[in-house]
Amino acid sequence: MKLGAFSHSLAVQDLQASKTFYEKLGFEVFHNQEEHDWLIMKHESVVIGLFQGMFDKNIMTFNPGWDNSSQEVEDWTDVREIQKHLKAAGIEFVTQADEESQGPASFLITDPDGNQIMLDQHR
Repeated sequence: MKLGAFSHSLAVQDLQASKTFYEKLGFEVFHNQEEHDWLIMKHESVVIGLFQGMFDKNIMTFNPGWDNSSQEVEDWTDVREIQKHLKAAGIEFVTQADEESQGPASFLITDPDGNQIMLDQHR
């Protein structure tokens, strides 16, 4: 099972202030959607997303089918297959992907300490 590219999605109060802060740490904007109140930043192999008004708290995010440069990879596991595997392992879901669909889909789970984990497939 391949979870895909990892990033940390941060729930921010002020997108511009957060962007400026992370730029001072050496991050650069990788994918800019500021008009929609979010952007993706990268520093070497570390990827973070800044999301204003979209999430209640920070979320660990995996993107099946992508690498850390948002490039498609050949060997990957569809999000619905991962979901089936986790269901069989007894994981409880906050949201689920439609297992009858194809293409982009996502689901959300929570670890024992309340940390949210989203698997968000874009292809």
